[in-house]
Amino acid sequence: MPGYYLALALRSLKRSKVLTALMVLAIGLGIGASMTMITVLHAMSGDPLPRRSDQLYVPQFDPRPLPRGRSGGATSGEMPDSLTWPDAMVLLRAHRADRQAAMAGGSVPVRPAQAGRHPFFERGHYVTADFFPMFATPFRAGSGWSAQDDEDRARVVVLNAGLARRLFGAAPAIGRTVRLKDTDFRVIGVLDDWHPQPAFYAKIDDRAFGQADQFFVPLQAALDLKFKFSGDFHCWGSGGDNRRSGHCTWLQFWVQLDSPAKAQAYRAFLADYWRDQQAHGRFPRPVDARLYGLTDWLDHEHLIPADLRLQLWLALGFLGVCMVDIVGLLLAKFLRRRGEICVRRALGARQRDIFVQFGIEAAVIGLAGGMLGLALAQLGLWSVRQRPDGYAPLAHMDPAMLLGTFVLAVVASVLAGLLPAWRACHVAPALQLKAP
Repeated sequence: MPGYYLALALRSLKRSKVLTALMVLAIGLGIGASMTMITVLHAMSGDPLPRRSDQLYVPQFDPRPLPRGRSGGATSGEMPDSLTWPDAMVLLRAHRADRQAAMAGGSVPVRPAQAGRHPFFERGHYVTADFFPMFATPFRAGSGWSAQDDEDRARVVVLNAGLARRLFGAAPAIGRTVRLKDTDFRVIGVLDDWHPQPAFYAKIDDRAFGQADQFFVPLQAALDLKFKFSGDFHCWGSGGDNRRSGHCTWLQFWVQLDSPAKAQAYRAFLADYWRDQQAHGRFPRPVDARLYGLTDWLDHEHLIPADLRLQLWLALGFLGVCMVDIVGLLLAKFLRRRGEICVRRALGARQRDIFVQFGIEAAVIGLAGGMLGLALAQLGLWSVRQRPDGYAPLAHMDPAMLLGTFVLAVVASVLAGLLPAWRACHVAPALQLKAP
């Protein structure tokens, strides 16, 4: 029976080609606009470390003084997203998590050893030893450094594969020397083009998407060598521009906790640390230690720009307008076939049979509209990739979005066809058959 209804639907659509084309165009435009924005947001909100994200956390507390003239219960502004150097070092050396790492981003001039090649700037990260095992970074060769290397301010570097190719071509990089700024570093590891999107471990800003960090060096070595740091650097009181001061927040800090029980224990540890600092004259605000999971942290940092969300709502609104248009067109098309409906009813067709017949016809329109919408969505994603935004290269449709395009198109068209099909199956046969 479904095959018979499908044949009836195709025959009906061929009889009114202009009306069919209008409906397919309407659903295609709505689906194309909606799926373009849904695909972009899907790519931006994906889990950057699917097998590890439920074990990664960001501790957060507020060491700032109280606003002038306010009581101990007052607060001022959002809690800082980063930690001071002393606080990060205490958490690092307390070893209360399975792994812990402090980090900050920056850029330095890279000076190739080959004669005639000019220096160039590269973005990288200054991190502590647990960074690599905690984030399960894939190594093509070598490995990261040890905690003792952190303490010794060792001049070692881990390169991402892109920088290794640029400096050494296809030759092995392990054991070679790379000159960063004015200091030689020994290459001890090469990552396998590691490029999580977004770069969750860094300060979330307009650089969260886009170019990967190309080198990683020990944090304390970078600080001693006065490498250039990027990201937020907020000071108060006598902090000045001293990055080791307890009056400046600038370090990102991540911990790995392998179970919910460990996460709860770490929250208690953070609260105890806050109270201990209050006893020593710091952290004057009420205890409010926080521990964000990776996905919660990305939400907290408002990763997705507000204008993209607005564009999504506009696209969905446009799809809604298209569905209203399709309701009107289907209603006109179905009710124009009263004679056919009445003959079928007189021959024994039930109301349910008429409803299913027109529902299948609406689904066929949706399927055709989905094919057009897919082409328009691909065109829209191509236009997004031409933009200078860091997230632009992510605008590609994966299999889930490909399937979602057709599902959304068919569901939208069937929903649009419910009212017309219901009206059609309630046509009174007797009145129509008596008509001259």
